[in-house]
Amino acid sequence: MYAVISSGGKQYRVAEGETLRVEKLAGPAGTKVTFGPLLFADDGGGVEVGKPTVSGVTVEAEIVEQGLGKKIVIFKYKRRKSYRRKAGHRQPFTALKITAIHSTSGALKGSPNPPAKDSAEPSSAPSTRSGAEA
Repeated sequence: MYAVISSGGKQYRVAEGETLRVEKLAGPAGTKVTFGPLLFADDGGGVEVGKPTVSGVTVEAEIVEQGLGKKIVIFKYKRRKSYRRKAGHRQPFTALKITAIHSTSGALKGSPNPPAKDSAEPSSAPSTRSGAEA
């Protein structure tokens, strides 16, 4: 089963047991976090796409680590003006371990996709293209 969650203005595809880094969330390591309602959910047989969200499905995660990302260097320079500025930045992050994806009251539909229409005969009409191809 997997789901798509939204955190920090970004969307993440998560599955049970995986670890991912998201924008910084409040709380020390070991804190439980719950995401819901979700944007998308799939349990292997039923797919639910949010319009805009899927209610009744939640994702539980545990904060593993609070940290800082790799340093990036910002360097501004203007030639012949004796102007140089150097700065660095390390983006804070939170590492999450997805512990469970819960579906309450059968929120996911039973069939993954509606059946496709049977088209035994291919279309005999020639395709029309605009332009000067010939």
